[in-house]
Amino acid sequence: MAVGIEPIVLELERLEQLAESGYYNPYTMFDWPEAIEPGVPWMSESLTTLAGTPMWDELTREQQIALTRYEAVNFFSLNIHGIRELMSDVVMRIHGRAYRDVSEFLHHFIGEENEHMWFFAQFCLRYGGKLYPAQPALKAGAVDHLSPVARELVVFARILVFEEIVDHYNAHMATDESLPAIAREINRVHHQDESRHVAFGRMIFTNLLGQVARRDAGEVPVIARYLEEYLQYSIATLYNPAAYRDAGIPDALGLRRRALEHPARVEAHERVLRRTRRFLSKAGVGREAVR
Repeated sequence: MAVGIEPIVLELERLEQLAESGYYNPYTMFDWPEAIEPGVPWMSESLTTLAGTPMWDELTREQQIALTRYEAVNFFSLNIHGIRELMSDVVMRIHGRAYRDVSEFLHHFIGEENEHMWFFAQFCLRYGGKLYPAQPALKAGAVDHLSPVARELVVFARILVFEEIVDHYNAHMATDESLPAIAREINRVHHQDESRHVAFGRMIFTNLLGQVARRDAGEVPVIARYLEEYLQYSIATLYNPAAYRDAGIPDALGLRRRALEHPARVEAHERVLRRTRRFLSKAGVGREAVR
């Protein structure tokens, strides 16, 4: 058991049963077309990083479609890099004494995330011909001095935030009939699995936050401040200047800056984060805790 961390005891029987009953073989279930028909978006146009701004309207239709394609590749690439990071974090803990009672579910979690990483990479490499590199990580120096249990909380909070943001996009694109069938199916399958992962993430987050609050309530606003920074960081990773350049749009860095600051995009960010912010606020680590 990591020093200072109580055993994590959660009621996971229902989630474990869902994972077992809903098992699928990702290597055989997808119908991968040789190519995706030209002229169709790969990401919902309303979810692109320029949606709702004059910058989108200034693009040619060819550039708009190209942007949906490269932002889909960026989105899936972010998933791949995020999954790799969270799998590493979970593998390091799965058989620790503190996580003994949740290790069965963590095995399901790791197996499913590995499969997600595979099908995201398949889409990117088959149709986009590339993965975008991982973006610079948000430095965790602000929480390095916290207690062991608080640092554990930060690890699982990062996983939860990542999964909730991704799921917002998956849920929308799973039913967007303007997208190719393979893109819809990948988003649908990931959304189906992530619903369990988010439920688990919220339970373990609540458990660890309770331990932190009992031991040193002064750590709570530090965690809240870090999580607010992580929310903003996560949103910003969607704005990849390399995707703008690949779509043939000039001044990629300037465009990224203008887009991130545009009121329509700020409003869109709030929609993406609404569910997560509501949960964090109810838990006592929302924006109001920072203030």
